[in-house]
Amino acid sequence: MGDIADGDSIAAQRARQQDSQDNHRKSGFWGKLFAPAPEATPETPETATGTAETREMLLNVRNMNALRVEDVAIPSANIVAVPDYATLDEVVQAFRESTYSRLPVYDETLDNPIGLIHLKDLALNHGFGAKKGFDLKSEVRPLLYVPPSMPVGALLQKMQGQRIHMALVIDEYGGVDGLVTIEDLIEQIIGEIADEHDEEEAQLWSEESPAVFLAQANTPLDEFEEAAGVDLLPDNLDEEVDTLGGLVFMLSGRVPARGECIRDGQGNEYEVVDADPRRIKRLRVRLKNARAKG
Repeated sequence: MGDIADGDSIAAQRARQQDSQDNHRKSGFWGKLFAPAPEATPETPETATGTAETREMLLNVRNMNALRVEDVAIPSANIVAVPDYATLDEVVQAFRESTYSRLPVYDETLDNPIGLIHLKDLALNHGFGAKKGFDLKSEVRPLLYVPPSMPVGALLQKMQGQRIHMALVIDEYGGVDGLVTIEDLIEQIIGEIADEHDEEEAQLWSEESPAVFLAQANTPLDEFEEAAGVDLLPDNLDEEVDTLGGLVFMLSGRVPARGECIRDGQGNEYEVVDADPRRIKRLRVRLKNARAKG
């Protein structure tokens, strides 16, 4: 393993190779969706139909041409991955704690990824009482390597064409800069996708430890303040902000990226656990001086 700053890593070489192979490739359903828009025609009463949701979805599809992979990627600090020497118990534990269905696998460091492990493969080959010996390297599937500047629409087409639903974002030095799944991309069109294992998301917030809360961005601010026994806003701003996400947006003046930590004047911290370029989704709130509202 050489220093990735001095030469190309395996991931960087693969990213360039895949990018050159797919640079001009546009075919199939997603190719049609993300093809350049035809010249606009005057709107008539007959064409001005459809629900607001449908119109927003179509607008999101077109806007994906302007989004880049770096806009939607999970930061490298938040990537859950396993080393290629991990035992079966360690891999199972990583899946259990992360609740993900795919995990990157790396050699020595995350900057030397070798592929991904799929939970379905693990269950079929080593679950249900199977006695087969476990070798993580033999279970590894390929994943994609893409540059941060790649258009989101192009990556969605590549994932569909190659049937690989996870990509690592590789920076200019060959290091891993982030991770994107096909679910992240589709959510840019239709909004957040919830499955059977996301039931806990219906709970607006939970207390992870004393004065530390994991909360949905749409949590009503007044309800959270009352439950936590704090006053996060001066009285003159109470009518201007309705949710925790709105509070963080007001403090930062923008939609902060995943992993960012915003502090208010009281020393409270708001860590962005999940967000996309348009909105904040989840926050970890650390209250410095919890006190009763007065």
